[in-house]
Amino acid sequence: MPDGPAPVLLSLERMTALRGAYPSENALVVEAGMILADVQAEAAKIGRLFPLSLASEGSCRIGGNLAANAGGTAVLRYGNARDLCLGLEAVLPDGTIFNGLTRLRKDNAGYDLRHVLIGSEGTLGVITAASLRLFPIPAATVVALLAVPSPAAALDLLGLAQGRLQGMISSFELIGRMGFDFLAETLPDIRAPFDPVPDWLVLVELGLAPGMEPEVTMANLYDAAEDAGLVSDGVIATSKAQADALWHLREMIPEANRRIGAVSSHDISLPLSAIPGFIAAAPEALRALGDFRINCFGHLGDGNLHWNVFPAKGRRRQDYDAVRDRVKTTVHDMVHALGGSVAAEHGVGRLKVGDLQRYADPGKLAAMRAIKAAVDPQGILNPGAVLAEQPRP
Repeated sequence: MPDGPAPVLLSLERMTALRGAYPSENALVVEAGMILADVQAEAAKIGRLFPLSLASEGSCRIGGNLAANAGGTAVLRYGNARDLCLGLEAVLPDGTIFNGLTRLRKDNAGYDLRHVLIGSEGTLGVITAASLRLFPIPAATVVALLAVPSPAAALDLLGLAQGRLQGMISSFELIGRMGFDFLAETLPDIRAPFDPVPDWLVLVELGLAPGMEPEVTMANLYDAAEDAGLVSDGVIATSKAQADALWHLREMIPEANRRIGAVSSHDISLPLSAIPGFIAAAPEALRALGDFRINCFGHLGDGNLHWNVFPAKGRRRQDYDAVRDRVKTTVHDMVHALGGSVAAEHGVGRLKVGDLQRYADPGKLAAMRAIKAAVDPQGILNPGAVLAEQPRP
């Protein structure tokens, strides 16, 4: 048994109440145990959109989404969970209730404790309710899967789309061919709409203004991109079922990854202009450590890649136990050198405590420790997560 008191698991699954809906304010107040899909449904009941969208939205809960500052597929247009929260109610380590459940857009009355608690992964307080920011539902949506010659071309396509359709790009996902190879290997019933599958694709979703024809708008974007040499093929969904099928391809890649078994998984973010160079250079940096397969996919629009390293075909992840830590360090060192983050959207937790110590600015670490010591001097909330536990006097 480990030293110290027995850990306590706290469940908020019964705190699912809707405390208020305010369509004229584009706001919704919910308790932290409400499932994300139910939050989306409550927003839809008043003709609004809550845009946070994750593959786990049918089971994850909004309090956890906020505690981890969840990202998802629509960050490009709407921001992270942090950007979708107007106010919080939380219980602090000494039992004090923080009554910050405001619906205000502007409030500069001192430090914003909401942003201290969001992303703190339960180390500073337990979120019990939240005021959430809503948006108008787009008049129409359209989804396409487009073949691009390279990640650099994908970035140029993003720039072209942003110039033509300002504020209407909801998602822009980069998918490497290896993701479809893994689907074919582990989930053969899920078929790609291309044969052969191109080396690189982007999944694009547009949320359009009234009066815009969805298929025509996407087709016009494709034509402009083709003229610029940025796309070579594409599939435009003409129904919700087809759009859902394209998204299903993207959402099942993590399941295929799990079935293959990663040597080392990396949730990273990079400056957009650094992404093509990283994707080209990182496999070469690992060559000295062994023969690997790389599955690169993610939210290109906000710079977040899931850059995961897998065994060569015919080998097992256990064959790489001796080099696993060196693989992770090699990748993370490259990311840090390029000005990126090694904890893009899945947080630090316990697995990346050492990474935070290695890469974070010393001033930031000192401030974080000071906040933790002031708010939770006994270290009772999620001990060992985010910050390495300090020896007690």
